[in-house]
Amino acid sequence: MKKILIMGSTGSIGTQALEIIRNNRERFAACGLTCRSRVETLIGQIREFSPEAVSVGTAEDAARIQAEFPGLKVYYGEAGLVEIAKMDCDIVLNSLMGISGLAPTYTAISQGRDIALANKETLVAGGALVTELCRQKGSRLLPVDSEHSAIFQCLEGNGGSACGRAYADSAESLQRPLRRILLTASGGPFRGRSVEEMRDVTIEQALNHPKWSMGSKITIDSATMMNKGLEVIEAKWLFDVPADRIDVHVHPQSIVHSMVEFCDGSVIAQMGMPDMKIPISLALNYPDRMQLLPDFADGYGHDDPESRVTDGSLDLFTTGRELTFEKPDRKVFRCIDLAYEALREGGAAPVVMNGANEELVAMFLAGKIGFLDIPETIEKVMEKADFPAPHTVEEILETDRISRVMAKEILD
Repeated sequence: MKKILIMGSTGSIGTQALEIIRNNRERFAACGLTCRSRVETLIGQIREFSPEAVSVGTAEDAARIQAEFPGLKVYYGEAGLVEIAKMDCDIVLNSLMGISGLAPTYTAISQGRDIALANKETLVAGGALVTELCRQKGSRLLPVDSEHSAIFQCLEGNGGSACGRAYADSAESLQRPLRRILLTASGGPFRGRSVEEMRDVTIEQALNHPKWSMGSKITIDSATMMNKGLEVIEAKWLFDVPADRIDVHVHPQSIVHSMVEFCDGSVIAQMGMPDMKIPISLALNYPDRMQLLPDFADGYGHDDPESRVTDGSLDLFTTGRELTFEKPDRKVFRCIDLAYEALREGGAAPVVMNGANEELVAMFLAGKIGFLDIPETIEKVMEKADFPAPHTVEEILETDRISRVMAKEILD
């Protein structure tokens, strides 16, 4: 049985992971849970899954939970996330929001744990630091984002372990045939709009994603397409591929989750319905797949493929009838190029970009700034910032803090 620590258990990824655990109790146990503020939801999860430890956002919430569950280890705050990351487990699912995921991920890897990673910012801000520690400790980074899981599966289909060997040993033999990563994007709610049409975008419009149900921060990132820029940087670190070999393709149907082109011209794509339980289950149960679809019932005919489609299956006769791809409009979605620029510049640039973006998204969601203030201000912060390359988690977090201050000052 795998013991799983779920960081961010009350969010979209965390609750879907617990659904998988609920249906596979002979295989998984949720040994630890964390949340920032949804304490009522967490209490229900504690009652159902009986974890050994939890972490919450405040001392008050920690005291409340401790009083209700006297035998439970309870932590709180940013320090609590780091402490619970030290617990004995087989794999840590990190679905925390933003830069808060970096320190606990680094701590868990230092304990030799494998990481099921749904927190982009860990690698955006700390890619070099985190991947080097993985190599030292023999830990695996198993991607949970649908796009990176797709790339991972395409590479595994080429033979060998895409992430298992990449950090435990060497990725050199694996990467030699890889020519290009084709990272797909839905295009978000504003695909096809002009810059002028984006000036008066409301919070409600930006949160109305056409395909995926996600947390508010990642949904706004999808609307600006910064989400795709962050994924480009994450792909560089996960798969050791330079920026000029990662191409973004807008694919509105969200059926092809990403593709890999090999040196002989072959392109392998991973397809499926938009369902995050697929990449979550693959990461948690790696290297084996889990059965998420029901078996075919007796009597399904071999002469009629459509009759064999079950609930949850990808039906290419209907859903796949039109699969389209297009270039992203980089003049409208400036955040994509900002991410490429940060990746090419290296050093502190990705940290600066990420920190400014997190602060500006929070300000937009609070109604303090306009939608286009996000990319315009990120660009100004990146032009103004001049930080040395960070070499520790503490230096990354300090660069992140100053970048947030700079973003607010520019808008004052």
